[in-house]
Amino acid sequence: MESKTGSSPRLFGTDGIRGTANRELTPELAMRVGWAAAALLGEDGSSPLFLIGKDTRLSGDMLEAALVAGICSAGGTCRRLGILPTPAVAYLTRKLGADAGVMVSASHNPAEDNGIKFFDSRGFKLPDPMEERIESLVLNGREAERPGGTEVGCVEEMEEAQEEYLDFLLSLISQDLARFRIVVDCAHGAAYRLAPRMLREAGAEVVAINADPDGTNINLKCGATSPGALRKAVLEHRAHLGLAFDGDADRLIAVDERGDLVDGDQIMAICAVRMKDRGTLKRNRVVVTVMSNLGFHRAMRREGIGVLITQVGDRYVLEKMLEEDLNLGGEQSGHIIFLDTCTTGDGLVAAAHLLEALGEAREPLSNLAGIVEKVPQYLINVPVRRKERLAECGRLQVRIKEWEEVLGEEGRILVRPSGTEPVVRVMVEDLDAERGKRVAEELAALVERELN
Repeated sequence: MESKTGSSPRLFGTDGIRGTANRELTPELAMRVGWAAAALLGEDGSSPLFLIGKDTRLSGDMLEAALVAGICSAGGTCRRLGILPTPAVAYLTRKLGADAGVMVSASHNPAEDNGIKFFDSRGFKLPDPMEERIESLVLNGREAERPGGTEVGCVEEMEEAQEEYLDFLLSLISQDLARFRIVVDCAHGAAYRLAPRMLREAGAEVVAINADPDGTNINLKCGATSPGALRKAVLEHRAHLGLAFDGDADRLIAVDERGDLVDGDQIMAICAVRMKDRGTLKRNRVVVTVMSNLGFHRAMRREGIGVLITQVGDRYVLEKMLEEDLNLGGEQSGHIIFLDTCTTGDGLVAAAHLLEALGEAREPLSNLAGIVEKVPQYLINVPVRRKERLAECGRLQVRIKEWEEVLGEEGRILVRPSGTEPVVRVMVEDLDAERGKRVAEELAALVERELN
């Protein structure tokens, strides 16, 4: 667990609190975090209402119980939603008028990790100042006087949570999907029931894979971060397309009828053009991060759509969308935000929009995805011990500048520390594929030498 800047160990990173469950992210810590959040939201003497969801990790029950205990000990009320996608928690928090939503998940991380992510009453991720107040109270605050008797909080079960969210998803699909055979990779995660149900109830023939969570297999060689099994299954079942979600279903990666990947850039491009044609793309602009492929930028330029760029992280995409009053943005990794209906990246909502575009176009996904002629991209994740020292690596910075002069407008280089893992990501795009691979490998080796 570390700060957003990576400067010193703290609780909140770029996407909530994450760590190895029961070692870094302990039930004692989760209980104190729950207490702090409820104490702050109940400063006015009220009993704040929290909605709590989780993914399928074995440690989810433990951490959920600790959070509930902490919230109730500060006088808050909890409604447990059960296993649901992260964006479902955000949606229900807003719809039901809760004071906050909490998701217990480490998203695309392996099963041994877990995390805690908060949403405010509007369904947005907590702003930095509120996270800092919770963090300060957890790490430095003295124990406050606890309520007693009838002022202690209580816990309720919300059995209808999945149905509420499913109704919302189906409201986004007007097309009859009866002509589609779809393979859906649930990553043994939070969407293992919802994703197949949504597609079947919209009329599609569905083949569900990796939909048998056992608490330890979430994201294990499957889902949006490892779509090899999906590509194979699409070909085996002669499906029209495949859809892959990550552990908490806030990402979507697709596969076309030929077994080729359709990433977040391509999905955004398809949806952006459709929205522009329908007159619903605000100011004819989209927001992406520095990781988006050069091919995406060229496609948007051809279509007359402006592109705004942020640093990596869907929270930064959302901030820019709100600042500029835009309604579409996302990441190459599959976090896509449709701000007219959602307040966070939502893989299931993105799937609904993609299927609407497919249904209207009456063309195969490979044709629609072809709008983005991708520039060859090489991404190497380099495990490091001290990623915060990246900016101090003079030799590396000099070599990056030298290669940037060589690549010119034919490519680009991005070397950045991950916000959620102890790695530095080296990304090189180059129209000359062999050269791009060589540059990426050279810079990755230099990162490893300098930071290890």
